Amino acid sequence: MLGAGTPLALVGVRIDAGVDPAYFFCGPPAPRDSVDLTETVKKSEKASGSQATTRIVLADDQNVVREAIKCLLELEADFEVVGETADGLSVVSLVDRLKPEVLIVDVAMPGLYGLEVTRQVRERSPKTAVIVLSRYVNEWYVTEALRNGASGYVVKQAEAHELTRAVRMVAQGRRYLSSPLSPEDVQSWLLQAERLTGDSYESLTSREREVLQLVAEGYSSTRIARRLSISVRTAEAHRANVMRKLRLKNYAGLIKYALARGVLPPIEPLPPGFRAVKRRRPMPQ
Repeated sequence: MLGAGTPLALVGVRIDAGVDPAYFFCGPPAPRDSVDLTETVKKSEKASGSQATTRIVLADDQNVVREAIKCLLELEADFEVVGETADGLSVVSLVDRLKPEVLIVDVAMPGLYGLEVTRQVRERSPKTAVIVLSRYVNEWYVTEALRNGASGYVVKQAEAHELTRAVRMVAQGRRYLSSPLSPEDVQSWLLQAERLTGDSYESLTSREREVLQLVAEGYSSTRIARRLSISVRTAEAHRANVMRKLRLKNYAGLIKYALARGVLPPIEPLPPGFRAVKRRRPMPQ
């Protein structure tokens, strides 16, 4: 068991660090044919006993981060990571299939961002509690996560024990907010959010929200069709509906909206002399 003050360094890395998985103290990850993991389902290996096991699905598109969190969780005798995925679009079906007690999802997932994943999971699998894992200590992200049905919000700068405690609490039907968030501040944010007028985003269907994110990520209608297993004509119709409902006139407006709405992660300035490297996303199957 991890002590209350155990930092994530004791299981190899901090959650938000970029360290080779081979340095994890609990052992290196199993070799894979490709670093672009779509999803993995684990057969139960833990011996049956009197202690109930909390089954967890883990969704994070960064392989090192995902392996670190998995390593941390499986140090607990009563936790089992039964599935994992790097693709936002596959999370809902994976949870639907495995029916875990807890889903841990990163807020910035490709294909379908974590807040929308949370909403869809809670609609289709209400018995699964959701913990949103995020680098953002931000009023908007926290309130949207909770309004979409999340039971927990853990920042990636947290200590190791905060994530394990969050899993235990949400599995018991309770809410968990990691430091520096306070219940009083969050409750105030939620009350303010309830008083705001409705957002046109709420008028989009689940499929239109998926299309919105894929368009914002630079997918063409042909690639969207392949990614979502729909026809090109249907993809174009969804795209047109998104533009109409959100009252957007062009692609630049869509990108601006996606950034403002949190569909895309905020653009952070680079230090002088550095260039942005294009993010490699999993290729459509």
